Amino acid sequence: MRPPICFHPAYEATLPEGHRFPMRKYGLLAEALRTRGLVPDGFVQPELADAPMLERAHDPAYVAGVLACDVPRAIERDIGLPVSEALVRRSRASVGGTVLAARLALSHGCAGSAAGGSHHARRSQGAGFCVLNDVAVAALTLRAEGLIGCAMVVDLDVHQGDGTADCLSREPDLFTLSIHCEKNYPSQKIPSDLDIGLPDGLEDAEYLAMLEARLPPLIDAVRPDIVFYNAGVDPHRDDRLGRLNLTDEGLAARDRFVVRAVRARGLPIVGVIGGGYTHDVEALANRHALVFEALAAEAAG
Repeated sequence: MRPPICFHPAYEATLPEGHRFPMRKYGLLAEALRTRGLVPDGFVQPELADAPMLERAHDPAYVAGVLACDVPRAIERDIGLPVSEALVRRSRASVGGTVLAARLALSHGCAGSAAGGSHHARRSQGAGFCVLNDVAVAALTLRAEGLIGCAMVVDLDVHQGDGTADCLSREPDLFTLSIHCEKNYPSQKIPSDLDIGLPDGLEDAEYLAMLEARLPPLIDAVRPDIVFYNAGVDPHRDDRLGRLNLTDEGLAARDRFVVRAVRARGLPIVGVIGGGYTHDVEALANRHALVFEALAAEAAG
């Protein structure tokens, strides 16, 4: 069986003409997943996250402002996206998708959402193209429902997961790992449980050697009930906001290694797509599809 993948038409919202965020990648990713035969029975459509769910990770006043499309102008500038009805709906759908994918992973072993990884959204505000922190909400929701006791976030986006670290900083049983380019955004980092900052220009072999040395013993030490994997593709050498030098093959090997390391220990894994910012949006969507191929390959044995 193919692992279930969540998708909602609202994942792709309308932005002003010429905006630098590659919003088209979500629709193109859905097309790529269909073309590759990864959703033979169709996508699983999530519900939009509501205020009580969002307040598990975010300050109620911030949640109220987002739902009313009324956040302070300074926060909207930090987010870098217009906080419109369409964007709020997209953000709520993305959170709902990660929550649903997490539930499905508990029963299927592997699941993913063709969005998510909004790891710069902090407890009291959004930032860096992120409005609501889907992974933090999902981890806190599963724990509140008694479905898990401990979770691990493996964040391999090129940017440090400051928002996830902030949302989960008071949760010792929800472990945050961020492996990122040290000299990249954000300039002021919020400490994760473990941060591994990488030098500019790191290539496939060095990256994979680091990952192979560090990730398996960490999983064994944390012993989580579920792993959330943020498979951002912005470590790619062609990424506009990256500073690392991975190839398509390196990203594919990275995703296969992470999924295999988690599943070899009998743990469920949730894949979300994280960041990616190349001008060639079709190539970008194909890179985002790599994590779902890795999930499917592991599920097939």
